[in-house]
Amino acid sequence: MKVERGAGGVEVEVAAEPAGGAGERAAKRRRLAAAAVPPGGGRKGSGGVGRRVRRRRVQADATAVQRLFQACRAVFRGPGTVPAPAEVHLLRAMLDRMRPEDVGLSPDLEFFRTRDAAVGVPTIRHTTIYKCPNFSMVMFFLPSNAVIPLHNHPGMTVFSKLLLGSMHAKSYDWVDPDPDPSVTSCSSSPNDQLRLARVVVDGVFTAPCNTSVLYPTTGGNMHRFSAIEPCAILDILGPPYSIEEDRDCTYYMDIPYTHHSMTDGAGDMASSVEQGQGRLAWLKEIDMPRELKMCNVHYGGPPISDK
Repeated sequence: MKVERGAGGVEVEVAAEPAGGAGERAAKRRRLAAAAVPPGGGRKGSGGVGRRVRRRRVQADATAVQRLFQACRAVFRGPGTVPAPAEVHLLRAMLDRMRPEDVGLSPDLEFFRTRDAAVGVPTIRHTTIYKCPNFSMVMFFLPSNAVIPLHNHPGMTVFSKLLLGSMHAKSYDWVDPDPDPSVTSCSSSPNDQLRLARVVVDGVFTAPCNTSVLYPTTGGNMHRFSAIEPCAILDILGPPYSIEEDRDCTYYMDIPYTHHSMTDGAGDMASSVEQGQGRLAWLKEIDMPRELKMCNVHYGGPPISDK
């Protein structure tokens, strides 16, 4: 008996052959090679396994921001759609795991180490990681004391992840999301420039913290961010702002509810809303604040491939 190494590195014990049995030895080698091929084998089967392995390897090697992009591309289906609860859970979980390093940031960068407030109005920097008609991925960099004024997100679902720093956030939803302009609304004041809203969020957030999500009519669609220390915020907007598609950004000024009264028994309704759903305020539409200073900067994090 002797030991031969067959295909696939398998050691097989075969009988010794008499001299001159070359043809029989060749036949045995063919049988050994055939036995080493997996069931359903052949070029087609082995190629399929190879492709599956390669796909798994590509997915494992993809950066966190690339995986986030791929998830966004699957979740956001265009204007007029809102992600399903399971899709919201997926994106929120991915963003909750995002680290500054995943988008090329570090707390050691000079921008985040500077705690002293700038002289005058601080400039807010922003960069677009990716943008298409269905969604955009944007980062905002707020120095200490910088403020993104109260603004809305018409028809949009927005995920906001604070990557670095600390900020105060305040957000509102309309008490009456779809008022009929032909009817006197109990959510309007005698001054028709004011509209009643309720506070959804009013608090301080420090990274790392959970991702916040707002929807077209709920979740605090109108919000304001005020930096306590230098901040980096990653926003996913679906769909993105578009003047052509009537999704322009509108700015507001909030006014305490008690500064204006309501008539025709509406005060009783407002009182019940305030008791059941939180504090109220009047919002007045304004032009973009002149003191707002923003500039675009280059994105220097891991690139995204949309192939």
